[in-house]
Parts: sequence; structure tokens; C-alpha cells
Amino acid sequence: MYIQSLALTSYRNYEHTELQFDNKVNVMIGENAQGKTNLMEAIYVLSMAKSHRTSNDKELIRWDEDYAKIEGRVIKKNGPLPMQLVISKKGKKGKVNHIEQQKLSHYVGALNTIMFAPEDLSLVKGSPQIRRRFLDMEIGQVSAVYLHDLSLYQKILTQRNHYLKQLQNSRKQTDQAMLEILTEQLIDAAAKVVKRRLTFTKQLEKWAQPLHFGISRELETLTLQYQTAIEVSEASDLSKIKNSYEESFQKLRDREIDRGVTLWGPHRDDLLFFVNGRDVQTYGSQGQQRTTALSLKLAEIDLIHEEIGEYPILLLDDVLSELDDYRQSHLLHTIQGRVQTFVTTTSVEGIDHATLKEAEIFRVASGKVID
Repeated sequence: MYIQSLALTSYRNYEHTELQFDNKVNVMIGENAQGKTNLMEAIYVLSMAKSHRTSNDKELIRWDEDYAKIEGRVIKKNGPLPMQLVISKKGKKGKVNHIEQQKLSHYVGALNTIMFAPEDLSLVKGSPQIRRRFLDMEIGQVSAVYLHDLSLYQKILTQRNHYLKQLQNSRKQTDQAMLEILTEQLIDAAAKVVKRRLTFTKQLEKWAQPLHFGISRELETLTLQYQTAIEVSEASDLSKIKNSYEESFQKLRDREIDRGVTLWGPHRDDLLFFVNGRDVQTYGSQGQQRTTALSLKLAEIDLIHEEIGEYPILLLDDVLSELDDYRQSHLLHTIQGRVQTFVTTTSVEGIDHATLKEAEIFRVASGKVID
């Protein structure tokens, strides 16, 4: 798949702009704070219905305007697919093929993108919350069912935490029937989320391992591990995962009431990375951490292709300057001729690769684009 055209109205620093794109590589060149990353973000928001830079949707709307609109014409193997996302102070509305989607979870997945920005290099050494978000965003692109299960889990988790807080504050531990009901509902949703994350982790490892081996000049083997408090693996079925949770929550009941919070579940899990058996987050060099992050992002290309039968769109937001020549060359070689790619950079000087020499160049200044 690829984006043939993009139109922005009152988005960030763009009043209105319409662009046509090459289906291979498109490079946005300009000084900082001119609007390069805003263009990249707009494509991501069109795809995911949320920004990778902010959780406050109001920041996406141009100053003194009531709404922002992103429109794109996506070409897929079955033909063209018009998409539209309108962001207002009341919320977001998405259309796919001119039909408004009742839920954003139904909207997400029509356009698949992989964003690789400098902050993604912190995927390995950052907090577990960053890695959980990575899992949720990437699985959500290829599974609307996962988004539904995750949303349901988060809703029940909020209710359960609220009830645990009430039990803690009242110091009454007699009326726990509601806690049992909420725990049962939470376990059902949690098992589905964990099962999908375990499967995804194994798929991601399958594609990331050979990439990491190649980038490391065949010196390092990357393995991934989904870390959860219960004893399960990707081979575990839903009933085993539920049983493990039931046993755990029975043991944790008094502690959770004392603390007023849910102590175990997917909201506390983590994704671990090992190079030659050693934890990269704790013991890996900066180079190993960057190679791991790069391998994961490139692995997503093949993983999504395996899941949906089409390659996603790759967004490289100012990331080339963060990689040394060897990793830079490996990245460009991997995507060459396969994936529509958008690159933002202040300059292409010093990047000697055939992929960029064949690219469509767009120059960005003060919220305007010259191709």
C-alpha cells in the first residue's frame, strides 16, 4: 500500500496544503520548526487516529481554528481507499471510503504505518510503559479485536481500582461480591490481551532476529521475552492463562485491598530484549540498544506484511542523523524498492545511498511545501 495524496486543513502550522507522493521514497527537507515533522505526524495520525508526539489532540489544531482535517488517498492491492480524519475540540471522527466509522477502533487498520523517530531509540532503555505502548499500537494496527479487548480491560481495570480504593478507605472487607465479579471480568479480558501479546512477541522475534544478526555483522543473536507476573508462554491457551490469573488474584486479594490498587495484569507487564543472552536494557552498549531498536522497527515491516498481505508505510522522522553510516546504510538497503518511505531531514548531504538519490524531494519552510 502507499499514500498517493495528502491534504491538510488547519493542521498544526499548515493552513491548507495538498501533496502528491511517489510510491517509493519521499524526502522532506527543511530547517527545524518549519513543519517537516508535522507532515510526518499527519500521516501517522491519519493512520492511527492519535499522535506519536502528544496525547492532547487540541495541539494538532491550528491556532484560533475550530478543527483540523487530514485527508488521504491510499492505494491498496484492492484499489484506492479515501480516508479522512477530522479533529475538533469535541473529539475525532474518521471516514474510510467516505463512510463514517462508529468507533475509532474500526477506523484504525485501514492504513498501516511504522513510525521510527529518535525517541524510538529509547524503546529498549526507556520505561516499561513505553514498551507496552509499542505493543498496543503495533498489535492494534493489525487486530481490531485486540483494540476492543484492550479497551475493555482498561475500563474494567479502572472500575476495579476504584472499588479497591473504596474497600481500602472504608476498612470493610465483608462485602466483596462486587470485587469478585470485577476480578472475573478483568481476568477474562486480561487473558485475551496477554495471549495476543505473547503471540506478537514471538512473531516479532522471528523477523527481528535475522535483521539484528546482519546489522551486528553476524556477532549477536537477539531474543525477546514477554515478561508477565504469571507463569505462561506463547504456547499457553486462554484457559491456562485465566487459571494462572485466578490463582494469583486469590493470593493477592488482601494486599490489593490494603494498597487500593490492582497489582498484577497486562498494565504492569514488560517486553525484554536479550543479546547473546544478556539483558540489553541493563548491560547493552548504546550501539547494541540502537541496533535492537532498529531491528524491531524493520521487523515490523515483514510482520505486518505477513499479517495483512501488504507492506506498511515507513515514516523516518529525523532518525537518519541519529544512526551511524553502517546502520543508516543497512536501513536504507532493507527498505529499497519495497516500502513507501517518508524521510525528514535538514539535509541529505553525507547520505550516499541509491535509495535517496531516486527520492522525490519536498522542501518545507514556514508551513508551506515546495516539491
